[in-house]
Amino acid sequence: MKFREYGTRIIEEYRQVFELLDEEGLRQFIETVKKYQRIFCIGVGREGMMTRAFAMRLMHMGKEVHWIWDDTTPHIGEGDLLIATLGDGRIGHIDYVCRRAKEAGAYIYVVTGSPSGETAAQVADSVFFVPAAVYRGTDAVVPSFQPMGNLFEQSLLIIFDIVVMMIVDETPGLSFEKMSRNHRNVE
Repeated sequence: MKFREYGTRIIEEYRQVFELLDEEGLRQFIETVKKYQRIFCIGVGREGMMTRAFAMRLMHMGKEVHWIWDDTTPHIGEGDLLIATLGDGRIGHIDYVCRRAKEAGAYIYVVTGSPSGETAAQVADSVFFVPAAVYRGTDAVVPSFQPMGNLFEQSLLIIFDIVVMMIVDETPGLSFEKMSRNHRNVE
């Protein structure tokens, strides 16, 4: 298969994911993110990288954002939001973090491609389902010819970018120009 053929097939997979994505679920996720000023994020592997990119944009929007496991991460508790990405729902230490954050009073939002496999979803206040093929997933999603969880990971990055753009559109006084003032200036 040639480069353009790969690209065409991948773009078709994205189209199917976005078509199947529950817009009400997306709206609930957006409203929750808008509501919280202090947000903690966790994910591992490639989906963790996509979640880190989202955390960065949340910080650019002026939110206080912390990445779980960073040495500078403070306590979590009531009035805080934890966003946990778990592709297949079988990541024990993320489940542990969700349970501990819930005990501390935080609001738990799980973003997943396999909600039926989620142990963290059992303690979550809300679950946002991204219907894209994920490594070891068990739910009906858009299948992919790509390896492992590529489609879920790629979709996660794009969906999170769209979430940021929608929040900017809907928030008076917030703009991409204002966000750029929060961009790191020591690079």
